[in-house]
Amino acid sequence: MLSPNPTPCNHHHSFDTGNEAGERGTRLVMIITAVMMVVEIAAGWWFNSMALLADGWHMSSHALAIGLSTFAYAAARRYAHDHRFAFGTWKIEILAGFASAVFLMGIAGYMVIGSVERILAPTPIRFREAIVVAVIGLAVNVVCALILHRAHQHQHALDHAAGHPHHHDLNLRSAYLHVLTDALTSVLAIVALAGGMLFGWLWLDPVMGIVGAALVAIWAWRLIGDTTAVLLDREMDHPIVEEVRRAVGEQFSWSESCEIADLHVWRVGRRHYACIISLVSDDPAVTPETVRDGLARFSSLAHVTVEINRP
Repeated sequence: MLSPNPTPCNHHHSFDTGNEAGERGTRLVMIITAVMMVVEIAAGWWFNSMALLADGWHMSSHALAIGLSTFAYAAARRYAHDHRFAFGTWKIEILAGFASAVFLMGIAGYMVIGSVERILAPTPIRFREAIVVAVIGLAVNVVCALILHRAHQHQHALDHAAGHPHHHDLNLRSAYLHVLTDALTSVLAIVALAGGMLFGWLWLDPVMGIVGAALVAIWAWRLIGDTTAVLLDREMDHPIVEEVRRAVGEQFSWSESCEIADLHVWRVGRRHYACIISLVSDDPAVTPETVRDGLARFSSLAHVTVEINRP
């Protein structure tokens, strides 16, 4: 016996999709990042600084990735009412976050290759000019981080008010991570250039590039893990799964012939899940309606399908 959730399937667009503050923030940051990217690449080439040039190219990937985040918000909003998307368009944002993480891994590899080349074949650097540009780049990154942090705080307040304080916008997080890695490489570039100018440590410039690449790769790998868990529905270890299992067990604890044969829970929105539960019971009091009533307290379950198998 199959019974869907009382909410009609054509209401799938009600699943949480989009983040207006995040979309505005990422759009503004994309523009700022693109402008600074051009400045840093030109300055790194002119002043012959690998750390500065790496920072500029690194920023170019961020401009593209943050642009992808902005596009994902717009696409998710545009197709939110398209009924071909069975559970809404939220995963467009997650896909953009995954792509951004892959971009980060690629840029980390590029930074390592460029830095190793400079270690093997060092060239003179115009330190003072390069430091000025790196400081400007750091200031821009700080401004961008504040913009995205404000967008995150706004969305966090909305989630908290809705009773979901622990759900994160992975698309916004990916954009924020790109800005943070930009800031990191700017700091490392400043340290490397200062060391080279004051102590003649030309090797410090490419070494800092390698250190920055390692940190970027670590952050990117974590983001890849978080986004793939959602894209591949690898969330059966989420606390809500055990909460559903426990709730059903408590609801029918009086019945000696009711057990959960199968349970699937997967995320369909930042704050919502779909659930398919299969029970085995010969008790006529165990019905799809009573199961749904018992799970009604879980506001995050946006769609529930119940199957009762009679032995």
